[in-house]
Amino acid sequence: MTDVLPKKGDLLGFGPLHVQLEARNQDGRAEVSGELKIDVEQSCSRCLAPVRQSLTIPFHETFVKGEEKDFDPSDEEEVEDDEEEVLYVSDDRIELKPILAEVVLMGLPFIPLCSADCQGLCPVCGNNRNEQACGCKQDKVDPRLAGLADFFKND
Repeated sequence: MTDVLPKKGDLLGFGPLHVQLEARNQDGRAEVSGELKIDVEQSCSRCLAPVRQSLTIPFHETFVKGEEKDFDPSDEEEVEDDEEEVLYVSDDRIELKPILAEVVLMGLPFIPLCSADCQGLCPVCGNNRNEQACGCKQDKVDPRLAGLADFFKND
């Protein structure tokens, strides 16, 4: 199912999508649940090194045949039904590929890290601080307070 996933700028690569889903008819609704498994490769948000991860993403969607009806807050039964978000479909068949792609993209780590203690890139010289210390001076003085720096200098 690799043709399901759209290309994303920060997604360096991905393996096949393994889908395990079960569909059930629940009072005229199609309840589809299961999990999606995929191996992805992204860039570390701090040092840009490739980060490979195996993701297991839960999947649960409810489909109802017909069109979305207007919501009436006075209808108590409808309020209970509205607690769970449903997707309305007009055909007897449901095209899951775009929904699977969206769920996988939403399941990607927003800020992937190669390790929790990643030091990232030096903002001065660009060296990867995980590989070597660069020794760059990183004391930046706020330009609004630059005049006070002279006040604290020891002669």
